Amino acid sequence: MTRIFQPFTINQNSLITLDDNAFNHLIRVLRMKVGEQIILFNGTNQITPAVIQQIDKKSVIVKTSTTIFDNRESPLNIHLGQVISRGEKMEFTIQKSVELGVTNITPLLSERCGVKLDETRLDKKVQQWQKIVISACEQCGRNVIPIINPVTKLENWCANLTDSLKLNLHPKARHGINQLSTTHHNISLLVGPEGGLSEDEINMTSNYDFTDILLGPRVLRTETAALTALTALQLRFGDLG
Repeated sequence: MTRIFQPFTINQNSLITLDDNAFNHLIRVLRMKVGEQIILFNGTNQITPAVIQQIDKKSVIVKTSTTIFDNRESPLNIHLGQVISRGEKMEFTIQKSVELGVTNITPLLSERCGVKLDETRLDKKVQQWQKIVISACEQCGRNVIPIINPVTKLENWCANLTDSLKLNLHPKARHGINQLSTTHHNISLLVGPEGGLSEDEINMTSNYDFTDILLGPRVLRTETAALTALTALQLRFGDLG
């Protein structure tokens, strides 16, 4: 059943008008008709079934039924610090990270980051990435919306992390995720750029108590590394089995 995110309180057993984004998707893209059923959610870990009641030129009205608690969240609270990658790679990483249960994403700038944008364009990118997050939640069934944080310099991100297990992917690390032993439910995962972190940056992360981890004998692209690490963490400590 089609799932639609709405950024407002969804009253149960009521008639409500959906926002413009929902109208465009349901009516102009999916060509849905009066009487068809959808699922609404607003990020509170609840879903509300609804039926399309009325379609006008620029709006759609639905009749909601009883709201249901529907928890699809991992027991892990994973904060992904991803150095910004070029083109569609960053969008791909964000989309798939949401599917794999990440709860927070901070786009990072590092010495070897290949993306050079001014502050205004970076802000627009963050807004675009947040829309990708919402779309991914609609597709994968999550009812809590992960947050895309403002773009941050790598060291500032490392310095301001709260108490968590801090992991840095490194091709020369001695241990993998299966060798980790932790009671932490909060994990901060750092994934470097396509050229890797510099030696100074690696040393800096160790000063902030990051643990270097290895994903295997092969060198992975940045977008592959992020998703592989998230999968391994969910298998080891989360809800993939």
